[in-house]
Amino acid sequence: MAQTSTIARGGGTPPAPAGRASHRPARRPRRLSARAVPYVLLLPGLLVIGVLLLYPLYQMVEMSFHKVGLRQIRPNPRPAEFVGTGNYTQVFQSELFWTSLRNTVVFAVVTVALTLLLGTLVGLLLNRLGRRMSTFVVVGIMAAWATPPTATAIIWKWLFDADAGVVNWTLNLLPDGLSSLVFGRSDWSGQPWLNSASTIYLVLIVAVVWASFPFIAVSVLAGLKSIPSELYEAARVDGSAPVTTFWKITFPLLRPVFSVLLVLSIIWDFKVFTQLYVLAGGTTNRDAFNLSLWAYTEAFSAPPKMGFGAAIAVILTVIMLLITAIYVRQIVRTEDVR
Repeated sequence: MAQTSTIARGGGTPPAPAGRASHRPARRPRRLSARAVPYVLLLPGLLVIGVLLLYPLYQMVEMSFHKVGLRQIRPNPRPAEFVGTGNYTQVFQSELFWTSLRNTVVFAVVTVALTLLLGTLVGLLLNRLGRRMSTFVVVGIMAAWATPPTATAIIWKWLFDADAGVVNWTLNLLPDGLSSLVFGRSDWSGQPWLNSASTIYLVLIVAVVWASFPFIAVSVLAGLKSIPSELYEAARVDGSAPVTTFWKITFPLLRPVFSVLLVLSIIWDFKVFTQLYVLAGGTTNRDAFNLSLWAYTEAFSAPPKMGFGAAIAVILTVIMLLITAIYVRQIVRTEDVR
């Protein structure tokens, strides 16, 4: 009774019963270490990349070592025959490989150079325009970049049509003397731009550059906005010419931007497929093949040789990775020296 009255008065707490452990505070949950946080945050992205990119790439590489045809893709498939490096041997022994490789490399070199040059010039122009006019021009050129490749190819195919094309009609408006002096001919009626491989690639270069330079221009414009205006004012006071200012101030400060744009342009232009397929009219003109179109033709034309087509695609992927790795390594070395 005395103990009960003491508790009721708030004079103390009852003693713990004999044989029971005293109450301990709950443990706090363990937190991730600072080193593990970046990897945990990257995990969802890595899973998406693995499912959508790495696994299909693995399947393509595996298929390139097998003979895969109709028997392997029909409802009751048969096991694919393992041929080792036989598909790669056939690729390198084919004369079409060297033709396709030449077309791929020459087209990529010319297109990347023109795209970067035109995009940089337009970016410099946009930086000099007023805010409203710059916004108007950016919206206009980005409409070209946002156009689907199939629609882009159809538009340029119509423009260069032999009978009803706007290009032939425009060239016929030139004075005969000027046209003969510049082009060596005065009549452009019925000029078949999309019959030979050389003119097909001429149209393809125009189409790809037209659709690609807006991204370069907007990226360069964004980089120019980050350069302090005081540097240009100092160069102007020193009497620096615009070309000198670009090479001494703009280009060194935007070197990382140009490096990324160059790598992206190389990857995009090496694997151009849709525009070439539409402009060449399918897979009939084998002289106009690049590696992408050749791989598609071998994999899906009758009779399908998917293992052979996969080997061509793997070779194209390795070429792009080598070029990209060499250039990125050069960039890293340059930055380390600086």
